[in-house]
Amino acid sequence: MLTCPSTSLYSLATLQRRSQPSHSHFLFSNPLLFPRFAASRKCNFRSLLSAKNCRRSAVRASADSPEVSESVVAGDGGVLQPYSVKIPVGDRHILVETGHIGRQASGSVTVTDGETIVYTTVCLDDVPSEPSDFFPLSVNYQERFSAAGRTSGGFFKREGKTKDHEVLICRLIDRPLRPTMPKGFYHETQILSWVLSYDGLHSPDSLAVTAAGIAVALSELPTSKAVAGVRVGLVGDKYIINPTTEEMEHSELDLLLAGTDSAILMIEGYSNFLSEEKLLKAIEVGQDAVRAICNEVEALVKKCGKPKMLDAIKLPPPELYEHVEEIAGDELVKVLQIKNKIPRRKALSSLEEKVLKILTENGFVSNDSTLRSNSETIAEILEDEDEDEEVIVDGEVDEGDIHIKPTPRKPALLFSEVDVKLVFKEVTSKFWRKRIVEGGKRSDGRTPVEIRPINSRCGLLPRAHGSTLFTRGETQALAVVTLGDKQMAQRIDNLDGVDEFKRFYLQYSFPPSCVGEAGRIGAPSRREIGHGMLAERSLEQILPFEDDFPYTIRVESTITESNGSSSMASVCGGCLALQDAGVPVKCSIAGIAMGMVLDTKEFGGDGTPLILSDITGSEDASGDMDFKVAGNEDGITAFQMDIKVGGITLPIMRKALLQARDGRKHILGAMMNSSPPPAKRLSKYAPLIHVMKVKPERIHLIIGSGGKKVKSIIEESGVEAIDTEDNGIVKIFAKDLPSLEKSKAIINSLTMVPTIGDIYRNCEIKSIAPYGVFVEIAPGREGLCHISELSSGWLPKAEDAFKVGDRIDVKLIEKNEKGQLRLSHRALLPDPDPDNSNVSKLTEDTETSPKSPDKDISKKVSSLPKDGLVEEKTVQSKDSIPKVTVSSKRSSEDDSVLPSKKFVRRLVNSSQDKPFTNKDKTKNSSNKAVGSVSGKDESSLVSGEL
Repeated sequence: MLTCPSTSLYSLATLQRRSQPSHSHFLFSNPLLFPRFAASRKCNFRSLLSAKNCRRSAVRASADSPEVSESVVAGDGGVLQPYSVKIPVGDRHILVETGHIGRQASGSVTVTDGETIVYTTVCLDDVPSEPSDFFPLSVNYQERFSAAGRTSGGFFKREGKTKDHEVLICRLIDRPLRPTMPKGFYHETQILSWVLSYDGLHSPDSLAVTAAGIAVALSELPTSKAVAGVRVGLVGDKYIINPTTEEMEHSELDLLLAGTDSAILMIEGYSNFLSEEKLLKAIEVGQDAVRAICNEVEALVKKCGKPKMLDAIKLPPPELYEHVEEIAGDELVKVLQIKNKIPRRKALSSLEEKVLKILTENGFVSNDSTLRSNSETIAEILEDEDEDEEVIVDGEVDEGDIHIKPTPRKPALLFSEVDVKLVFKEVTSKFWRKRIVEGGKRSDGRTPVEIRPINSRCGLLPRAHGSTLFTRGETQALAVVTLGDKQMAQRIDNLDGVDEFKRFYLQYSFPPSCVGEAGRIGAPSRREIGHGMLAERSLEQILPFEDDFPYTIRVESTITESNGSSSMASVCGGCLALQDAGVPVKCSIAGIAMGMVLDTKEFGGDGTPLILSDITGSEDASGDMDFKVAGNEDGITAFQMDIKVGGITLPIMRKALLQARDGRKHILGAMMNSSPPPAKRLSKYAPLIHVMKVKPERIHLIIGSGGKKVKSIIEESGVEAIDTEDNGIVKIFAKDLPSLEKSKAIINSLTMVPTIGDIYRNCEIKSIAPYGVFVEIAPGREGLCHISELSSGWLPKAEDAFKVGDRIDVKLIEKNEKGQLRLSHRALLPDPDPDNSNVSKLTEDTETSPKSPDKDISKKVSSLPKDGLVEEKTVQSKDSIPKVTVSSKRSSEDDSVLPSKKFVRRLVNSSQDKPFTNKDKTKNSSNKAVGSVSGKDESSLVSGEL
């Protein structure tokens, strides 16, 4: 920044600036500021304007001010001294410090809340950029992992690409500051914000908005008022300013509000179907907090703020507005009545070219960008150059001089092409406002409260899990829903250090073809990320709980046509697509965008702001507000408001919210008439999910060492994935039911709790060791059958009687503390020494059955206890001496006599009730328990109760 050589020189420049705040030509004509220019009246004007040094001097010559307090300015170097102030916010204070770090920036500040510190700087380019209707402001926000004492979890430890949630905070900073920037200021401005410390309790996003507003107020940017931002939460019936993260877990509202001491500039937030009255109350509480911060900031700016660059503002000359209106006024009235967007846009472009052509032919427009300085400055300098030449009147000739023929003087005004385009856009906006206010009709013929025609089609894509094509006027969104497992969830790496997985996310894309243009296709823009998050948070409130619907849900919204409110079309289309995918949503919601014409008195109205429902793209660009509201008839789930003027008040916002509620009711009614309607059932192409609960301590049996077991289950059963949680929840994802049932059976067998005495039939021998065989009693569960338990007699080697793959029946006889199982095959074999068995007493209730053609049969009665096991009992006839054996039907060589009191306890299944060896695995597997009775009378007895 250049400094003035003396106080008197500064006073003169200040006096001239105050008398002519919007012009800078006095800087060129002042001999004190530019002695070289004053001495050489015939200097090259174009080279002077193109010289960067002269531009820089003209812009910043009046930048110093004696009003800055001596306590904050060093005497020699002009460097700010440290200054800090505590500002009350809610139930605590935030600490604002400036002059500590970043002293070479135009404005720098650190804001501290608890142990969370945000550092923000503002810098300006010395040379103004080309004029445009879009202020050259860029915002970057970064969360350093070192702020939480950690590093990134990725391969690259350096912070790199801006994350989505950082982009959202950049937008929160940009949106309230942009409308405060004056028109005609074209110096590129950059706002950088870093989170230097984070305590996990105090969120840095609202602090970043406030820090940026304070830094801009302290800088040279010619803004009029300070901007601040706060978050408002609602816990119970209490509204909390800047709530902690713990308080936000119980809050029904997440509102971030930014504004000045007198008006609201931006709001964005999400709620759980909050009513309009409660939302307005929250906005009122937030506005009071913002007002208190702004008052403190104004006092801070008076002490250590830098002078504003008011002389850098370059506005088109007023005469140009008159020329454009005169040339295009009548045709503009006709063009703005064209209903369709593309024909209207082409007609406006053609009319703009016509205006440029007429002004160029009349000599008012120059294509040389260096002539874009203020018209009065150019005229005065041209007059100064002409005064040095002697002009001879026609007919008079001086002796000794040649005759100089007079030439027509150039027009007094010269306009650049950029100025003409800027003025044409403002004139078009003026005529658009006048048409709505006076005639009560918009470009497409609607009244201010009328909604565009709506139609929707569900099930458009046969292979997608859910799809909807939603059309509202010339805005169209294709919403597609995909259901998946936990692997499809979106992982978020944040400052908290805890990996967060989003089970629901919406991705919004805005290709250039949706507006009939050709453009770049690549990574999503900041606008796409912001619109997608708004639609995502709008729909999040209607989703079922994860316990009721364990799917991961992805919604893609592709804008196929756009003429306003594409994010709200994504809400409507996304809601229908969720229903088409079979997601049991709590209710239907819709979204609508509201617009406004603030100053209606200027265009023939009564001064009351005019609220517009369901605005189009041109109404968004030419209007004063873009207020998006999503919800149902009972409440609001999400909202976002941007202002293009100095701000709005609560009464205006109340009117807009109530009108938006009526609009949502109309849209919801139209969504009910979707043709075809949503399927409301799972697609046959959607994956199947089975949720089961096991004991948490047995989860490791499913996972296995390094995940080997769960991978083998997936390969063996053919399922898509198996997710396990530490609390014992197991989710199985499969494409078909057979694979799902197979994996379910494997997991059940792995996690079952074997009980001593259980009998397992038809079990396969998996391996043989010198000391016994390992038998698989269930998929993945093996036990040791010692060689002493394999046979009733002495067996030298297990290989002598069994081989791998043989199937035998075993009984669980022991289980140690490690869960290892000891099995016995001998316990199920016939007793080789029947004399050593005890004879059981039977009840006296016996009955003789009819004689069988082949032989007498003793019927068996089996009782089924509560644990699902069957007790098989043996009975003995009164009249016969031999013992009666009750067993499963077996081959003749296995018909041996069991002890009279011998009984078997088995699981209920379709296998035989007999010891099973590899030799008889091809025999009949009937479940009937039939016993052979030995006796001369060949009578059959039915046992009574034991």
